[in-house]
Amino acid sequence: MLEPEIVAFIERTAAIYAGHSTSLPPSEQRAIYDRYAATLTPPLPADVIAQDAEFRASAGHPIRLRLYRNRLKANGTIRGTVLYFHGGGFVLGSLASHQIVTARIAADTGLDVIAVDYRLAPEHRAPAAHDDCLEVTLAALNGRLPFDLLAEGALQLAGDSAGATLAASVAMRLRDDGIQGIRGLALVYPMLGTEPQMPARDDEAHAPMLTLADVRAFRDLYWGEHVPYPAWTVPLDAVRFDGLPPTLAIGVEHDPLRDDARVFVERVIAAGGEARLWIGAGLVHGCWRALESSPGVQALHRHVCQFLDAHSVTSAPRPHFA
Repeated sequence: MLEPEIVAFIERTAAIYAGHSTSLPPSEQRAIYDRYAATLTPPLPADVIAQDAEFRASAGHPIRLRLYRNRLKANGTIRGTVLYFHGGGFVLGSLASHQIVTARIAADTGLDVIAVDYRLAPEHRAPAAHDDCLEVTLAALNGRLPFDLLAEGALQLAGDSAGATLAASVAMRLRDDGIQGIRGLALVYPMLGTEPQMPARDDEAHAPMLTLADVRAFRDLYWGEHVPYPAWTVPLDAVRFDGLPPTLAIGVEHDPLRDDARVFVERVIAAGGEARLWIGAGLVHGCWRALESSPGVQALHRHVCQFLDAHSVTSAPRPHFA
């Protein structure tokens, strides 16, 4: 059963955003999605500032970044940084589309949050988005991002939907390459395979906000229908689930992707890792935008913030640069 506040959220969304349609060119889909996101995005919290910068990828293309920082909770120290990879099926989303999430994480935890504007499909198919997020993560670990950040020992990865795919995949790739430094991994209604896991795949195939047909359409636009999937870009296709950072995976009840979170957590725990699952009863995919009205979404947000806070650095001096 849907939470009453989520019913109202779905109705409001339907009035603004008709949903994903493969009949429209990607540029039109993005414009509609960004207008929808902007309509539901409140002003920045009073104590949060935003700073834009550009990171130049090794291949030469720019990757836009936006830092959200809580001026009061930072209080002369940097407790850690969260790289946030937005959702949107690898096709939609922008630097500003998930500000309702990124700004509130910064406001409520005191952590620096960096939104990453990775390349989108179908113009840039797999593994373009993964490559961008991996390169930004490596730069963050090595202190090479264009922000005043703590270089080592305080980095976490987070994302929702396709962004959670990216976060989990990057963590697995770093593990495979023997690179350490990721303190936590927060995945919200993640897409972790190229087919959703059972039973949600069947039980919630026609869920509001995201259907099984939508999932498959986004999948095909990013990975392609017949192109072999780059192995490291599909977390549930991995042969190893050990050696990952502490993980929080959140599924929501009415979502064909709900059981991706459950299966991932089960595999991490079976491999001896630290992972926790939380399922949002009465919630739907994309519901984080209902943060200001939904008790269930507020609980989801608290779980994410508490997890990120628990895996941050308690106190670390802010570096001073000449």
